[in-house]
Amino acid sequence: MRYIGGKALLLDYIMDTIEAETENVKTVIDIFSGSGAVGSALKARGYGVLSNDFLYFSYVIARGTIGICTEPAFEKFDFDVIDYLNHLSLETAEYPLERCFIYNHYSPNENCGRMYFQNKNALKIDLIRLQIEEWNEAGLLSEDEYYYLLAALINAVPYVANITGVFGAYLKFWDKRTYNELRLEKPSIIPSDRKILCANKDYTRLLGESYDLLYADPPYNSREYLPNYHILETIARYDYPKLQGVTGMRNYENQKSVFCKKNTVRAAFETLIKDCRSRYLLISYNNEGIMGTEDLCRLCREYAAGDSFRLIEIDYRRYKNKIPNNKAGLKEQLYFLRRN
Repeated sequence: MRYIGGKALLLDYIMDTIEAETENVKTVIDIFSGSGAVGSALKARGYGVLSNDFLYFSYVIARGTIGICTEPAFEKFDFDVIDYLNHLSLETAEYPLERCFIYNHYSPNENCGRMYFQNKNALKIDLIRLQIEEWNEAGLLSEDEYYYLLAALINAVPYVANITGVFGAYLKFWDKRTYNELRLEKPSIIPSDRKILCANKDYTRLLGESYDLLYADPPYNSREYLPNYHILETIARYDYPKLQGVTGMRNYENQKSVFCKKNTVRAAFETLIKDCRSRYLLISYNNEGIMGTEDLCRLCREYAAGDSFRLIEIDYRRYKNKIPNNKAGLKEQLYFLRRN
């Protein structure tokens, strides 16, 4: 999934820093999990992981992939569940059209002009989501199976969406990807014998957890995450929200991040660093974030044990070496410290 600030290309730097700068780290909190890339890499390296995000769709992705250590068996079904969902239609599913929220609000019809999805894919999203919920309410799915199927759906949606990368706006013409048919793929499950947990909480509620290392990838700028992924949040929750504006935004007033505002970002970082009870803290940021490099370095040093603080900077061109850009001065940053 394309994700703002995604760390797929930074994983080697993150893992190398943990291995080079720490001792006897066995458990890690990924406190802003986002797409789950870092949590998956940590799990694959053999760490026990607590993956957390305040956005529910991010939690769904983590719970349905990172949070599972063996591929679900779906023992209460005598057919391939993924294949069945991929072949759902209005005729076979028999759900009334008025229950199909994505079709009614995010694809063109007599009551809607939004062009997020072609009609066929909007309907298929609805039918799959309704079927998963019906199975769950009937007691046919374990918790692992429920989130595994939801994660498969969430991961499939961007590949047929009429967007440039995020859901903050839709294109006014149909991109070629929208003509593809939505298709679920089985999520990749990484086996592990470590304790793996997933949470959907505000970051402040997990700072007191006794993990060896806390990894934090907070927002860098004023762009809130929920408006850019509001449709994925609605598909995950399927809560029939009241929508606002041209793009059909759900209300996100109660889900704004303190890291996205100049007047709250310093206090947010100080809470993160001061109240963290993990032995080590590793923060991803960049040199054009709302919090300036010097200020964040000063704050880290204030709470670091001895001379343990390290600032590792990765040149943007090197980090994105296959993508032409003119942001020569932009650097990805890793702030590392051992707590007092």
